[in-house]
Amino acid sequence: MSSCASATNDLLTREQAADYLGVKATTLAHWATTRRYALPMVKVGSLCRYRRADLDAFLASRTVGGPVAETEH
Repeated sequence: MSSCASATNDLLTREQAADYLGVKATTLAHWATTRRYALPMVKVGSLCRYRRADLDAFLASRTVGGPVAETEH
């Protein structure tokens, strides 16, 4: 598979990206127009596409909490 075909396969539509994130496509559109979150997208004409790696990075940046480190007593 060529690198161009691989890059195209990694691009998700707004609907696919919204499903991946667990939000509505209109929510992603709202975030894009208001710039509420710095979620990168690829614009091709009027089409918006999202890279899965960017969505993963976005989720990682929004993650709070996690395992509590053990403290020494």
